[in-house]
Amino acid sequence: MQVLQVQLEVRPDPAEVGRARRWARSRLAGSGIGADESLAETVILLVSELVTNAVVHTGCPAVLRLSLPGVPAEAATVRLEVADASTRAPVPRCAGDDATGGRGLALVDGLADRWGWNADGAGKRIWCELDRCVPPGEASAPTACGSQAPVVCEGLAYEAV
Repeated sequence: MQVLQVQLEVRPDPAEVGRARRWARSRLAGSGIGADESLAETVILLVSELVTNAVVHTGCPAVLRLSLPGVPAEAATVRLEVADASTRAPVPRCAGDDATGGRGLALVDGLADRWGWNADGAGKRIWCELDRCVPPGEASAPTACGSQAPVVCEGLAYEAV
């Protein structure tokens, strides 16, 4: 499968978060993932969370990378990475009801199929992946996302455990 990898340099300025969302939205559309797909909405929310974390918590420039499927109709994985120059590990927090922040990594954990982080040179890279399954009714693959009996809900894959 062909994968398109694109990246955007992000300055340590909160206004960059909106620019990163617009950039990601246009790259998703260019790869055939429509703005009305729940996958696109989820990717944009995750871009917003991870870029915000990089801008707010590190004060350093960052790089946003997207790995997108080359053929829109096939089952594939969208990967999102944000690399920054801070060595400080991401720490999920337990935000209280009245807290105005602290929910970003919980959102990433709840929305992404997989996520993690690793050291990257003098900094770190936080990544997450979302699986995109073949829409119901398309016969291009016998099973979506490699499972025996996949459940497909608005373009996102869920595995019954």
